[in-house]
Amino acid sequence: MPKIEEYTAAAGRSAIEELKAIAGRLEGKTILNVNSTAVGGGVAEILSRMLPMMTELGIRPRWELVKGGEDFYAVTKKFHNALHGSRQELTPADFQLYRDTMKANMDALDLDSDIALIHDPQPAGLIDKKPAAAKWLWRCHIDLSNRQDDVWDFLKGYVSRYDAAVISAPAFSQRLPIKQFQVPPSIDPLADKNRELPEEEIKAIMERLQIPLDKPLITQVSRFDRLKDPLGVIQAFRMIQPYVTARLLLVGGSADDDPEGAQVLAEAREAAKGDPDILVLCLPPTSNVEINAIQRASAIILQKSLKEGFGLTVSEALWKGKPVIAGAVGGIPLQVTHKYSGILTRTIDGTAYWMKRLLHEPAYAKRLGENGREHVRENFLLTRHLRDYLLLAIYLQSGGQDFIRL
Repeated sequence: MPKIEEYTAAAGRSAIEELKAIAGRLEGKTILNVNSTAVGGGVAEILSRMLPMMTELGIRPRWELVKGGEDFYAVTKKFHNALHGSRQELTPADFQLYRDTMKANMDALDLDSDIALIHDPQPAGLIDKKPAAAKWLWRCHIDLSNRQDDVWDFLKGYVSRYDAAVISAPAFSQRLPIKQFQVPPSIDPLADKNRELPEEEIKAIMERLQIPLDKPLITQVSRFDRLKDPLGVIQAFRMIQPYVTARLLLVGGSADDDPEGAQVLAEAREAAKGDPDILVLCLPPTSNVEINAIQRASAIILQKSLKEGFGLTVSEALWKGKPVIAGAVGGIPLQVTHKYSGILTRTIDGTAYWMKRLLHEPAYAKRLGENGREHVRENFLLTRHLRDYLLLAIYLQSGGQDFIRL
């Protein structure tokens, strides 16, 4: 893992010094994070990079995983889709299964800490075992702006008992009896997925993955999830094929807490069948250097989400100076200013139009990528994310008294 000082070139000297000063107020404190998977997805990726930084800063981080069977993850996947606004049918047995799984986890997990961040719906019910002296935050990475009422009402019974909630964008806030704070997620500029790569290494990786570079590459990197709309991406690409020379690549992986991934992957492969200019590639969740190389080799990056919590693949692509076309949903508009740091789209037709235009106007595409990289540098790096969490921890531990003086 990189040392804190190594982030100076990306984040700036003042950001590093500020982070050290803030962390000094929490030296020796235990900060617990609980989520549902150690690999796959943005939450696990952020925690795997952030927790070693906490240790270097003198804080004592811990990480626990909530555990459940396939039936539990099927239920929480329904929760996820319902909170994003996709109508789901849930039964009393589904809700009881959630309660029972939470009870089993309360008996199995070590939840002792000074401060805890409990991530998303899967472990939200652990609040029943919150130590009296600890401060707990429910960290929601989901767009709740169009949530299904019965699922939210069920979860709200747990969330309302936290000390505070953390959301990624203002539109995600809900009526709650606790304070809510906005903390956008982040990327690690020194991680294998984002660090600079020599051209020779990029070419070698693309050859190993059998991704030809004889045509401009249009790429979407994401889980195989219907809310990422891989079939819509394929449809948009087919619309421009008569007018451009290009190749489409859909690349992603699976996550332990997403039982629908294999089915969506199969649907994407079926839709691409018989077209040599549409590639569908499933990589292990640890393929970070490979994803880095693919993004750097691409002419355009897509993130055509229908619903999105934040969509960190957008910041990852922008950090590499790539023009991004992304759905105008969730936290993506925080990352992309339309026609300045990228392109926002709401339809398949719009996605097709902008793919064709950026391929035909490479100078404009390059300018979008340059603007996007600077926007990420200022707003979406891991050092800023950690600073925000530490400030919240100080605020909660002081009962709100030290927040202004800090």
